[in-house]
Amino acid sequence: MTKAVGIWVSLDLLWSDDKVLSVRSGLNIYKMANTGLVWRTIGGPMDNPITRRTFLGTTVTAGGAWYASKVLAPWAFAASREDWPKLPPVRIYKVYAGRTGDMYLAHPTEELAKFEQYFADIEKKCGDIKFVGGDMIPPANVDELAEKVRAADAVMLVHLSAHGGDAPVLGKLIDVGLPTVLFSQPFSGHGWMYFPQWHKQGKKVVLLPTSDWTEIDRLVGLLRVPAWLKQTRIIAWGPPQGTAGACSAEQIKKRFGAELVSVSNDRVQEMMKAIDPKAAEAEAEEYWIRQARAIVEPTRPEIIESARLFLAIKELMIQEKAQAVTSSHCMGNPRGCLTFSKLNDLGFVGACEGDMDSTLTMLMFAYAFRVPGFITDPVIDKAKNAMVHFHCTSATKMDGPQGQRLPFTIRTQTDSKGGVALQVENRVGQAVTCAKLVDLNTMLITPGKIIETSTSPLACRTQFAQSVPDARRLFLNWGENVIQGGVMTLLHRVVFYGDYMSEIRDLGDLMGFKVIEEGGVA
Repeated sequence: MTKAVGIWVSLDLLWSDDKVLSVRSGLNIYKMANTGLVWRTIGGPMDNPITRRTFLGTTVTAGGAWYASKVLAPWAFAASREDWPKLPPVRIYKVYAGRTGDMYLAHPTEELAKFEQYFADIEKKCGDIKFVGGDMIPPANVDELAEKVRAADAVMLVHLSAHGGDAPVLGKLIDVGLPTVLFSQPFSGHGWMYFPQWHKQGKKVVLLPTSDWTEIDRLVGLLRVPAWLKQTRIIAWGPPQGTAGACSAEQIKKRFGAELVSVSNDRVQEMMKAIDPKAAEAEAEEYWIRQARAIVEPTRPEIIESARLFLAIKELMIQEKAQAVTSSHCMGNPRGCLTFSKLNDLGFVGACEGDMDSTLTMLMFAYAFRVPGFITDPVIDKAKNAMVHFHCTSATKMDGPQGQRLPFTIRTQTDSKGGVALQVENRVGQAVTCAKLVDLNTMLITPGKIIETSTSPLACRTQFAQSVPDARRLFLNWGENVIQGGVMTLLHRVVFYGDYMSEIRDLGDLMGFKVIEEGGVA
């Protein structure tokens, strides 16, 4: 049953130095770490209590960087522009398991209405989720129901109240093979003892034995990833680079359902020539020149030419109905730095150096958490217990498409001292997740926070250091013996704003990939 909580906040958001969100409620302070926000509180004890559902619509969940208003929001850019490719709503088949009423008074019949309203609220917040079904076991026949479920993208099982006999019945739905969430509140009977067997067997299921309904919200956000990957088209502008599995169109299609589309450099160059010079100048002026903190080396014509490339790639993505592009030609003339930066700002994926492993990683995080990734050439600094990230291509909206742009300076690319690149000023104290999906089957991940930024002439333009659990172990165990390939394949990682350690473990369960904390404490 939903309970009222005594928490009163205004929507006046401020950045705090220690990046801890505090919400005052009577004599208690609720701290939510790693969000980078502090909410100014008003009111007093029990002045105007609000329901849990209302509170959850405007605040974060405790214990992580994920917050519902951000992750459950529709894919902002794609939803607002009809010309860009748009992904269909994710269909989640909901099933209620167990009896209500009679001897099972711990979960009376009105509990169903509360769940139905909760799922309806999620649909409304998301705009890209559709709950279907609503069958109840019993009386539904589980074999017939398993056939109906196959037409959906994912399954949401709500365990109401029953004894251990439920496990074999629910197992038939889990064996359908769709990504599945099983929500089981306390006092839902004794069947929960049998549920962990599915996790041990590697079934695509996340088990939620919790009284916190917001865990449902969190997992719904993750269920979009496998569904949308099946609808995703990735442009490889030039030969793809990375691990063998990630560079194989056949293996990507078999593993995730995504399509890899090869595009020649000649086609891109021809599309650039077709772009109206005035449109390119307007694009450069509006998004880059006016917004930059400074312009150091590049000339105005060079920036305009980079904007022309963006408009060409935009048209290419519309033609190919693609959500991502990666290029092994990005060091050409013009370079792809500004193009990929803006694509990532908009909620799509632009990945440099043809890096397919990083492209797939960025797609997963974009679909699940609405944040872009920063591809990095990291080095280890044992003295600071840190991993130092740097590259010349970076999004400016690292909080996501609806966030504010970080300050940036327009520079040349460091190695060649030419082209147009970005020096983005990242936020010190921000929680981050460094990750890379390797060979389609293993996610390497390292949590931390940004401890400092730098402008060393020895490194690429955008630079910052991330704290790590153990820099020496990270250095000695780099890649955790799961990466094979060339320098770029071994080196590249992707950094995202937010701490998504637990979420990625859940996503691994839903999609069947292994998660390894890279450099974690042994």
